[in-house]
Amino acid sequence: MRMSSTVKVGPEELVKVRVKVNGVWYERYVEPRKLLVDFLREDLGLTSVHIGCDTGHCGACTVIMNGKSVKSCMVLAVQADGAEILTLEGLAKDGKLHPIQEAFWEKHALQCGYCTSGMIMETYYLLSQNPNPTEDEIRRGLSGNLCRCTGYQNIIEAVKLAAQKLRG
Repeated sequence: MRMSSTVKVGPEELVKVRVKVNGVWYERYVEPRKLLVDFLREDLGLTSVHIGCDTGHCGACTVIMNGKSVKSCMVLAVQADGAEILTLEGLAKDGKLHPIQEAFWEKHALQCGYCTSGMIMETYYLLSQNPNPTEDEIRRGLSGNLCRCTGYQNIIEAVKLAAQKLRG
């Protein structure tokens, strides 16, 4: 017998969502209108995914979904059903920072830190597509992620260093 993918709770109908996040499969029932950013933060406790503008302009909520960079405030959780998602929490391995995280640390590419997880995830995507970007390509690649503190130069330097680290 097949189980239903929806369940009624009071007047609300909840939809079953199954996603692989940072290598672990999760299954939850959610409201059909729940945003992926809220699902990741509230349902899975992944607080590196920040809520900034709720309009897709700031990039603080950037995650990697099925190998592509997405603004999780622009995706419904039900649209992510079956997807593989990577958040900042999934980058470090065995207590060791990912080379991108190391580069951001070493180049002081943050101040308040609010945009940092989105910047790092966008950098991850950028470097997966272009392992040796020029400064102009880095600036274009990060153009959908806003920072109000750093002035961007240290972020650009961190991306250059991360690219170098990843290339060996």
